[in-house]
Amino acid sequence: MARDDAPTLSQDEAFARIRLLRSPHIGPVSYAQLLARFGDAARALEALPDLASRGGREYRAASAERIEREVEAVRRAGARYLFHDQPSYPRLLAELESAPPILTVRGDASLADKPSVAVVGARNASAAAVKLARDFASALAEAGFVVVSGLARGIDGAAHEGSLPATIGVIASGIDVAYPPQHGQLQERIASEGLLIAEQPPGTEPRGSHFPSRNRIIAGLASGTLVVEAAVKSGSLITARLAAEGGREVMAIPGSPLEPRSHGCNHLIREGAVLVQDPADVIELLSSFDGTPRSTFREAANTFDYAPEDLAEAEPADIASLLTTAPVAVDELIRQSGAPAAAVQLALLELEIAGRLERHAGGRVSLHCRP
Repeated sequence: MARDDAPTLSQDEAFARIRLLRSPHIGPVSYAQLLARFGDAARALEALPDLASRGGREYRAASAERIEREVEAVRRAGARYLFHDQPSYPRLLAELESAPPILTVRGDASLADKPSVAVVGARNASAAAVKLARDFASALAEAGFVVVSGLARGIDGAAHEGSLPATIGVIASGIDVAYPPQHGQLQERIASEGLLIAEQPPGTEPRGSHFPSRNRIIAGLASGTLVVEAAVKSGSLITARLAAEGGREVMAIPGSPLEPRSHGCNHLIREGAVLVQDPADVIELLSSFDGTPRSTFREAANTFDYAPEDLAEAEPADIASLLTTAPVAVDELIRQSGAPAAAVQLALLELEIAGRLERHAGGRVSLHCRP
């Protein structure tokens, strides 16, 4: 259902959706599949114990009392919820299969539907790169773009400072937790003058696993991602890869081969990212962006599609023998099993709810290493 055509959520359904997403082993993919199969969150919650038992485990959903405390915490923080199929949800982000079903936000949500570019890079960035990020962000904001970044030290902070108030900060913590602490004032300014977005529940301190999730939101909000300075093994390159997988533009500023903090950008350019040296390069590239990126950094994977009504009527496929602790593409499971895509997805859903399945980037899955 298109978000513009979605009916207004009742308070009961909104509450049930929050409870569904906060329940164990429920992620963006399983959440969407549950709504597609059962029609609404209340019915999906009722079905969880049965689905988990088919996957071989007992199940207990998040308690209503816990969600009541969360809703009150969101209210105290001056924040509000955005749901994936509602008109206020960011349009570009909604295109991703892994888009967060529910966001918590403070500030001007309309910024997320304006032309946007993600600007990311190293936390321990050089002074020259920090100034470059600030100057690029300022020029992009003056040209009418909203700058998206992750409020980290270094490049992220400079990008926000250069583009305020035309900036979106995406944090790996809850909406009421300032991280890093030294950016507490900057985070509050973004919430007051721009837009602050969190996926995690209020009160959540950031963990390592939260940062890749935050990075996919940063990449998903923008039509292109610009990496200013980064090492080869860095979160910034994860953001670039996620942007490429989402069919977005990937850009990088080249640097000296003698500077390790430039190796990531040089690697991206060698692999097909667009080399940019001036804000005008970014503006020209994204002003003409029509959904087909000029960068060839990575081709999006082909997928076996299925309609929501297929999932509602499907019976789970027998794929247990095809799964191990080594990640495998869902498409490959569909090919090897010979079963309909919806049947394979339903079998994976049952295993995920039972806590036996782990989802990975690039549409891959595996059995959990733990018993």
